[in-house]
Amino acid sequence: MRRIFQLLLCLVIPAAPLAAAQPISVVATTADIAAIVKAVGGDRVAVESIAKGYQDPHFVEAKPSYVRIVNRARMLFNVGLELEVGWLPLLIQGSRNPSLVVVDLSPGVSVLERPSGPISRAQGDVHPLGNPHYWLDPRNGVIMARRVAQELKTVAPGESATFEQNLKSFENDLGARRKHWEEQMAPLRGTEIVTYHKEWEYLMRWLGLSIIGYVEDKPGIPPSPRHLEELVQIIRQRKVKALIASNYTNPNVPRSIAEKTGAKLLVLPTSVGGEETIRSYGELFDAIVGKLVNALK
Repeated sequence: MRRIFQLLLCLVIPAAPLAAAQPISVVATTADIAAIVKAVGGDRVAVESIAKGYQDPHFVEAKPSYVRIVNRARMLFNVGLELEVGWLPLLIQGSRNPSLVVVDLSPGVSVLERPSGPISRAQGDVHPLGNPHYWLDPRNGVIMARRVAQELKTVAPGESATFEQNLKSFENDLGARRKHWEEQMAPLRGTEIVTYHKEWEYLMRWLGLSIIGYVEDKPGIPPSPRHLEELVQIIRQRKVKALIASNYTNPNVPRSIAEKTGAKLLVLPTSVGGEETIRSYGELFDAIVGKLVNALK
């Protein structure tokens, strides 16, 4: 009788549900990578980014709080091409996390501006592996997302179908958006612009705009007065409509050039979170393309 009673209880009282698997703890070096990882990983990942969208990712302070984030992470995704060389090795070494999976997302990208000869500090902040700002071309965003999905599947193979489905949704959404962006920019292809720093090459190559000068005569080094005088003359002669700077650039020098030449100073976000309304990778290009169209039309 007692045995029958126990069996009845089993039928009436449902078994306690199995505990849900913990999300994969991921740290991303930039907010753009974090957005892509979240899009692909969905609720199966918990992502934190080190550099925020309003910061220059070249120069991030290796804070103890960041070391603790890396210490708790299962995976770390980074831009690579030595963009984070000044701070990321310190975080990884300090984290003492032997199980950390570190993934460089640059393999597979057609890297621009790989130096062909000897490099010295006299040339400025030249990246020996090439220009690392490749995420500013959404076609490279797809390459990044595919690598993210591939690496997530190695850590959580049981979630492979979910990651693949999320990846497909990301690619479809970005593809539809990209078609619209390219249609908006088509009438402006060939337009000449000037930029502050060599960080817009991937974006401008994709959109078909022509960079004819830089505020910095050497990357990462403040421009000389002579260089600025020559640049002002070029902008006037070529009737350049826009001078582009990132949202973390000190605006004083580019603003002065714009005032002298009549070119419009266009401050663009370089990353997700660079403006409050930019919460996804697609929204980053919505903002960039919208500002370019308004400035150049």
